[in-house]
Amino acid sequence: MNQLLKLKQKKDYQKQVIKYITERNLKMFRETFLELHPTDQVEVFKEMELPLQKQLLLFLTPEEFSDIFQGLDLEDQSEVFTHIGFQYAVAMFNYMSADDVADFLLEIEVENADDILQSMDQEEANKVIELMTYAPRTAGAIMTKEFIRISVESTAAQVIEELRQTAMDAETIYYLYVVDTEERLAGVVSLRDLIIAQPDQTIDDIMSTQVVSVPVNEDQEEVARLIKEYDFLAVPVIGKEGKLVGIITVDDVIDVLEEETDDDFGEFAASKGATDLNLTAFSAAKKRAPWIVLLMFFGMITANIIGRFEETLQQIVILAAFMPLIMGTAGNTGTQSLAVAVRGLATGSVEKNGVWQIVKRELGTGLMLGVVCMVVLTGIIGVFYQGNWLLAFIVGASLFLALSMAAVIGAVVPLIINRLKIDPAIASGPFITTLNDILSLLIYFSIATTMMDKMI
Repeated sequence: MNQLLKLKQKKDYQKQVIKYITERNLKMFRETFLELHPTDQVEVFKEMELPLQKQLLLFLTPEEFSDIFQGLDLEDQSEVFTHIGFQYAVAMFNYMSADDVADFLLEIEVENADDILQSMDQEEANKVIELMTYAPRTAGAIMTKEFIRISVESTAAQVIEELRQTAMDAETIYYLYVVDTEERLAGVVSLRDLIIAQPDQTIDDIMSTQVVSVPVNEDQEEVARLIKEYDFLAVPVIGKEGKLVGIITVDDVIDVLEEETDDDFGEFAASKGATDLNLTAFSAAKKRAPWIVLLMFFGMITANIIGRFEETLQQIVILAAFMPLIMGTAGNTGTQSLAVAVRGLATGSVEKNGVWQIVKRELGTGLMLGVVCMVVLTGIIGVFYQGNWLLAFIVGASLFLALSMAAVIGAVVPLIINRLKIDPAIASGPFITTLNDILSLLIYFSIATTMMDKMI
């Protein structure tokens, strides 16, 4: 009931906001709109038609609109940016987090990016420029420069007074990072420890020197795993000689996890880069075509295997009826093992338990699945095919071996790819399925050919 009430209230606010913009009622618009949470402001803005969006820009200062702009995805930001005046954009970027500005200028490839940076506040522009120099998908690329660093020699009272002046500009104040005279990371102080400390206590006495940090070139996925493992709200980023250069907050990590998940889904479906529904049909086809063509060639191998056993098929035509069943079941089993292996690599459980542990477990799983499916299928074929137990044995035994092999392949392939320093998710579902199709057919026809004389 509360959720329905909140939803109704939000819709009412949205109607009121649109009404006040349409009527050019600046006073009522600002009173209503600025009461909304920034997330709700973004939703209201996105639902407006372009003329209303332009009018809203006139009703809000660049500082007020900066929160809305940051909440939009890159495609919407690009659309809005074309309708914002140069000076308005420059002023807005001055109030945005440097990492968000850097992401926008890099991803959208703004033509007048240099002019924007030269017109921005010099200190803010320097932060953006620094972030733009780091390699994509690294700690440096996703860190924020809006954090509070404190001196090891300061007292608790001095730091609290400093917070009153600077906290509004910081991404988070729950952790305060301590640096020495050389700007090297020396320790960390939680806000809780700072509040309960005596006013005259120095930071040197309060801080913890056991600081978990990440190097500036660390992969963003490793950063996300670290924050998840330690339940951090933020983690410091260090550059050369241990100097503190930024922090990565948990909200940045959530964005990373979403990005990595999208990539992994794309890899699993052999459609990396083509999962965005906003892509045109041509762009999606262009991105997916290489995988489809590659898998088509693998399919030709499957067709070649069937051709090599043409004589067996001609003499025992009934074998063809069970080909889809064996290939499909083996492909499904391999994809399940693939998911287990990739998940284990992503969470670090493979490193913790060892490679052989996951291989043995998946082999055991494949063997047990094979036994169950073999017994069930053998019984069904024996009953419905007039007691043809030899056929039932061939299909059942083939399925048992195919599932056992498929489980191992699904687990081993991503582990090997990971050792080669390649994203294990590239061992996509279609790739594993096609590989298992080839092996399952080889097993099936090899057994059938060996026992063909007894079936004729």
